[in-house]
Amino acid sequence: MRKNAFWAVAFATGLLGTGVGAVGATSSLRPVLRPAEPVVERISVVASALRPKLRPEVLSTTPTPVTQVASHAGFNRWIDGFQRRAQAQGIRASTLRAAFSGVRYDADVIRRDRNQSEFTKTIWEYLDSAASDTRIRNGKAALRKHNRTLDAIEARYGVEKEVVVAVWGLESAYGEYRGSNDIVQSLATLAYDGRRGAFFEEQLIAALRILQNGDTSPRNMTGSWAGAMGHTQFIPTSYLAYAVDFTGDGRRDIWADDPSDALASTAAYLKRFGWVKGQPWGVEVQLPRGFDYAQASRKVTRSPAQWAQMGVVDMRGRAVPNHGNASILLPAGGQGAAFMIFKNFAVIERYNTADAYVIGVGHLSDRIKGGPAIKASWPRGDRALTFAERKEMQQRLTRAGFSTQGVDGRIGPKTIAAVRAYQRSQGLAPDGYASLSLLKRLR
Repeated sequence: MRKNAFWAVAFATGLLGTGVGAVGATSSLRPVLRPAEPVVERISVVASALRPKLRPEVLSTTPTPVTQVASHAGFNRWIDGFQRRAQAQGIRASTLRAAFSGVRYDADVIRRDRNQSEFTKTIWEYLDSAASDTRIRNGKAALRKHNRTLDAIEARYGVEKEVVVAVWGLESAYGEYRGSNDIVQSLATLAYDGRRGAFFEEQLIAALRILQNGDTSPRNMTGSWAGAMGHTQFIPTSYLAYAVDFTGDGRRDIWADDPSDALASTAAYLKRFGWVKGQPWGVEVQLPRGFDYAQASRKVTRSPAQWAQMGVVDMRGRAVPNHGNASILLPAGGQGAAFMIFKNFAVIERYNTADAYVIGVGHLSDRIKGGPAIKASWPRGDRALTFAERKEMQQRLTRAGFSTQGVDGRIGPKTIAAVRAYQRSQGLAPDGYASLSLLKRLR
């Protein structure tokens, strides 16, 4: 699976959990993680190569005393051991003392980590909220308010301002929902918990490096319960690798009410992964009658002219302009909208792997720019499969002779290939759509 610089998610054909808020720009639309390993690259592996070198410091040989609420003795002992490991990695005693002052075990963080939604949203439900009238209207207002800054960011990084604003809109509702959890406390609790301990300990070390560098203060370092921070929800290792000081004040301040550094950091991140200015993320298209659904694959790329020769045209019946090679994406199978997607789709995907999120950012940016709504209808009578049902589908496909090469509840390329093979065997349109009706047929 492709790795990313921010939180990864699970979405029905990708792996999407439900967003936090209701329809409209009232909350973050970052899909909720299932209790599975997050895609970490983006954050840890890639970031490690780009992490700034720290000046060597004299390390203390004893753990720094920590002021805590003595409500969890095991947590206190864990902090003692963690401090020794942190100091061995260059974190100063003074940094640890300030960071852990008042920090306590946060049972609510663990509760939220353990009780993420079993149910998922369909792509159309997600897009109804991601590109709602309210979110579009608020996005246009944010664009006007920060137009001078956004123009400068676009000029420097070559990423369209509407795309940057769309990421901002989905991540924190244009800064309204940045998260109020103490990042050090949340990450320490999650690292101590141990379920993904190594990952969260790495994030905690990175958070301490941010504090040591002087970009913010410990209690000002707030964000989501799972460690994402600021207007566009960087996690600490991503911040170290990609955040920029756009205002020139010597700090990369993604927490401030002024969103300049956060928006520029998002543009810098997208540029780093190959954003092509002037290229769309994707274009809604019409498929010809009898279209071979096997051609709807990320592995199959053609120029728009070649797709047009096969009858794949835009919603006005014309060939899509030549923006480079593209693939066809059917997020709801043959009964929903079809998109011709370009390289920039994969760049947004580095920010978050869910197809729904990428389409949400792309479509919201188009609407903020004045583009049309998606024209095709969706199979709104369907509901998304639950995690348990996705696993059941994989088990039943495999038992029927169409191996998904694993049962993990994630509808990825291997499961889609198995679904298509089964559909062909049943005389169905092989669009790879893992629907409830298909599961019932397998039963």
